[in-house]
Amino acid sequence: MTPEALAPRLRNLGFPTRPGRTVAIRQLVLQAPAPVIARMLGYNDDHTTRIAEEAGGTWRHYAPDDHWR
Repeated sequence: MTPEALAPRLRNLGFPTRPGRTVAIRQLVLQAPAPVIARMLGYNDDHTTRIAEEAGGTWRHYAPDDHWR
């Protein structure tokens, strides 16, 4: 079942889907850099960076790149 099919069913049962997703992303950006989380989830870096700033994340100075050279 896709998220597009599951979300309306959950909402019809009274489960809010957006707040849970936002809380989950907020927790992730506190544990790892926002650009990394964005790439993992397919989001825009700006979106996860904004969430990280709102959550008080400390990864602002992380330099995303291939550090294994």
